[in-house]
Amino acid sequence: MQGLIMSHAISDAPLTLNVELGERSYPIHIGAGLLGDPRWLEPYLVGRQVMIVTNDTVAPRYLERVKQGLSGDREVREVVLPDGEHTKTLDSVSLIWDALLAAGFNRRCTLVALGGGVIGDMAGFAAACYQRGVAFIQVPTTLLSQVDSSVGGKTGVNHPRGKNMIGAFWQPRAVLIDTDTLRTLPERELSAGLAEVIKYGLIRDAGFLAWLEAHMEELRALDGAMLREAIHRSCALKAAVVAEDETEQGVRALLNLGHTFGHAIEAHQGYGAWLHGEAVGAGMLMAAELSHRLGWLDDDDVVRVSAILEAAGLPRVAPGNMTRDDFLEVMRLDKKNLDSRLRLILLRALGDACVHDATPKAELDALLETFPRG
Repeated sequence: MQGLIMSHAISDAPLTLNVELGERSYPIHIGAGLLGDPRWLEPYLVGRQVMIVTNDTVAPRYLERVKQGLSGDREVREVVLPDGEHTKTLDSVSLIWDALLAAGFNRRCTLVALGGGVIGDMAGFAAACYQRGVAFIQVPTTLLSQVDSSVGGKTGVNHPRGKNMIGAFWQPRAVLIDTDTLRTLPERELSAGLAEVIKYGLIRDAGFLAWLEAHMEELRALDGAMLREAIHRSCALKAAVVAEDETEQGVRALLNLGHTFGHAIEAHQGYGAWLHGEAVGAGMLMAAELSHRLGWLDDDDVVRVSAILEAAGLPRVAPGNMTRDDFLEVMRLDKKNLDSRLRLILLRALGDACVHDATPKAELDALLETFPRG
């Protein structure tokens, strides 16, 4: 399979890996101090026109540094949007299109998504639609976006009745991950990102899961070399899955472990009340518990899942005001469902996930009734 993790010594040197998609393949560069260095951004720009899309939290910290990485003959504009998951709407994307049109940008422009997953998803969707598709580059600044949403070409916005229901597959020309941006990340956001890192170990790499168990304290302490390694291994696993199944017709669905339950939490609580990674963390434990009910995981496996989520600072309970029916109402709209059959990502073993569409209703109801609330 393409994109398998290669062994290497952990060091401070930047790392590069590729998402292998034929003519649309692109690199992921990972390291400290990459923003502001033209070597990492300039080669992937199309034309002279550059629109940087960011938000009002990230812009004061990193916008000027990104501009320093652009040559003087570029026509550079920016769109600064409000921060927050609640802004991930078509109205916000329209502001990007308004700016592109007002500036007279043509098909040879490049959008640069500077921010977390919300900015990356919206800028990518704007790029996919503007003049039927223009180039964009991902510059993710949160751990969650660095290891997940910036890689793989999923773009889009939320709808009041479901997360990411409106969007497109549109691959970036490159992903530029500067690990220094994590030093200004709130602790809660760091933990949310670790949920997606843990996910990769749970679905596909038990060895990586064990590595995370051994190094979680260093990751939360922002050890640079350990963060670089965790990001690299996560991106390599995702790159391999995307190369195998770009548009989620099969194996790519495994990347949604915990997401069916997690998206239900986000939609019910209101986008932004729970961070995406927090909801996914609780959702992964729910998936582990359901896998245990089906006889696939033993007690010790579930304890390990709960323990690593706790070590990462993630919730291990569902919202106190969510009922079984609240979960099911949103879960019925999940994009993975086919022919009205609820499809869940479950664990046959730690490191071995599967798509399951035959969960007995009694077992799912029992899980949703008895899972701890907080």
